[in-house]
Amino acid sequence: MSIVPYFTRSRTAGIPISVFIPVLLCLALTLTIGKAEAQLFWKKKPPPSITIKAPEPVKSLLETHFQPPMAPLTDEIARAAFARRAQREISELLATEGYFKPTIKVRSVPPHNVPSLEVNPGPRTLVAELHIEFTGDLAIKEPGRLARVEKLRGAWSLAVGQPFRSLAWQEAKAILLSSVTSEEYPAATIEESRAEVDADSLQARLWVTVNSGPAFRYGSVIIKGLSRYDESLIRDLVPFKPGNPYKRDELLTFQTKLQKMPQFSSVVVHMETDLAASQAAPVEVVLSEAQTQRISLGAGYSSNTGARGEINYTNNNLLDHALRLNSVLRVEQKRQTLASTLDSVPNEAGRWFSLGATAERNFIQQLETIRGKVGLSRNQIFGNTETRLAINWQREDRNPEGGLHQVNQTLALDGYLRYRSVDNPLFPRDGGVTELRVGGGSKQVLSDQDFVRTYARHQFWYPVGDRHVLFLRGELGYTFAPSRFGIPQEYLFRAGGIQSVRGYPFQSLGVQEGSAVVGGRVLATATIEYNHWLTQNWGAAIFTDVGDAADSWQRLDPVVGYGGGIRWRSPVGPLALDLARGHRDGKLRMHFSIAVAF
Repeated sequence: MSIVPYFTRSRTAGIPISVFIPVLLCLALTLTIGKAEAQLFWKKKPPPSITIKAPEPVKSLLETHFQPPMAPLTDEIARAAFARRAQREISELLATEGYFKPTIKVRSVPPHNVPSLEVNPGPRTLVAELHIEFTGDLAIKEPGRLARVEKLRGAWSLAVGQPFRSLAWQEAKAILLSSVTSEEYPAATIEESRAEVDADSLQARLWVTVNSGPAFRYGSVIIKGLSRYDESLIRDLVPFKPGNPYKRDELLTFQTKLQKMPQFSSVVVHMETDLAASQAAPVEVVLSEAQTQRISLGAGYSSNTGARGEINYTNNNLLDHALRLNSVLRVEQKRQTLASTLDSVPNEAGRWFSLGATAERNFIQQLETIRGKVGLSRNQIFGNTETRLAINWQREDRNPEGGLHQVNQTLALDGYLRYRSVDNPLFPRDGGVTELRVGGGSKQVLSDQDFVRTYARHQFWYPVGDRHVLFLRGELGYTFAPSRFGIPQEYLFRAGGIQSVRGYPFQSLGVQEGSAVVGGRVLATATIEYNHWLTQNWGAAIFTDVGDAADSWQRLDPVVGYGGGIRWRSPVGPLALDLARGHRDGKLRMHFSIAVAF
């Protein structure tokens, strides 16, 4: 079940002591961890049994892979035995790095006579000759094959003139074989592999022969494990036709698409590499079907919308046509939602259609809205890019305290694009996410107001060293319209709270209407945050947020919020506990989020 990772609730200065309990617990845990680390750091270390003298990076290699004596060498017999072991083991270790003439000595260094291991690796052996040959179908003298052979030779990583290292030699052969087997030749093998090292001349001569075997072409697709679904569900996603040349990436992409389908719990796609069947190699798809229906429960708390409980129902095979129905009832202190979505099966291009309906009531910043919405969307995921084109009709009952009570409706066309390139989708440390959205409606087509809403958001994570992360966020929005009246709140802007401007209550920055805050036509916010991870799962952050929402650029009055907090990589996603000060009113507010799935 998907759990929304952040929940919010803002309090002004004069916060009850019970609210501080999670903060004090987290701070105590952080201080305990820090104290333990400090004790380990300052604990007196025993004197070393030997010292190592060698040039870098040889010294680092020895400190990592060579085992020093477990006890001090107290007599000549122990020192002589250690010297023999060091001579043998270090010579073998340095040979893997291309050093075949090392000088290894063990000396006693006064005044304490602690043995000193002195290692001079000597000159390094370099690659003098390289011979890469091919046999099998790839060796046929034909322009396409000759071009591929030259490309494979050009990509060889251990070139002439480079130091000969055993690890680099093995890696170069593995990469070469992987490159050959990636297209047409899945049965390729290394027929000969030889490295001749002349220790006197410090030269290495390398020979590699790859037997490509025959070129493979796809045959029939054999599907195993289906009971509820028709085979057409799988065959419609096959990215190749019988007779096409084999490509490993095609099979991996095909397998990934099937694994992402909620109808299956496990998927394995495999092509037989029997040489006798190379011209029509069968592709086997082995599936395990997932449970068709599921009911899940969840609970959480957010300083944005308060305590939350929800029940979610999913059916992955509605009407026995692999249609996916997802319905959720979510009850929060400030918002209540009932929503249902029906999704078609994604096609080969990663495209599918969704039909959805939502009923929602919320009361935030003295603004009560009751909204009903239905919509149809065309969705697609291609690599790191997600797009959506939708048409939605919604009716909104808008009732601000002390303001104008309105009932607005619109038929809007929406376009959405999201590009995500991060190292870890759940806990990003490097990369960025960009979101763009454009939508609008017209009085000529079932809308109470003419408007076009534009929105852009970019988030960026940059690693600093091993434990630090710099996070930057910026967003801009503008709704082109003669007035904000007649436009549903979804197409206007408010700011404040988690993932916006901390130090201010959720959606408290906007247009004052009576005693309520309503959405305006302009938005601009930004964040700079610096995170330091004390351990693998616990960290601390400092941040500054700035921004505002208003009805025009002239009325935009950006406010500043700043503070610090605690981070935890929980099993369900990142948890943030922040204490922020709103510079405009000088008040401290806590922002906290946690979620639990059952």
